[in-house]
Amino acid sequence: MAHHFLGKHHKASAAEPTKVAAGDWRKEEKHHRHMEQLGQLGAVAAGAYAMHEKHKANKDPEHAHSHKIKEEVAAAVAVGSAGFAFHEHHQKKDAKKHRRHGHHN
Repeated sequence: MAHHFLGKHHKASAAEPTKVAAGDWRKEEKHHRHMEQLGQLGAVAAGAYAMHEKHKANKDPEHAHSHKIKEEVAAAVAVGSAGFAFHEHHQKKDAKKHRRHGHHN
């Protein structure tokens, strides 16, 4: 089983078993559900910050350029977080399918 974390790829070593026990699919599903929720939370938080910076740019014309840059960065983070949540949603669905149908690697 391979895991992804911040762009790094971890492959199962020879010491790690390649088959996933039935209870492990439940743990994997729960893990992906939590990661999906974190991605959603990150998207909402970054989106709110982007809106806040947009409001500040309108209210503070002297520093509008700085606020606009912060707004755009926050918007990009929101999109990335939403994409991560979407990815984890599909990982969760796969783990759920494996758990329900008793699939093993």
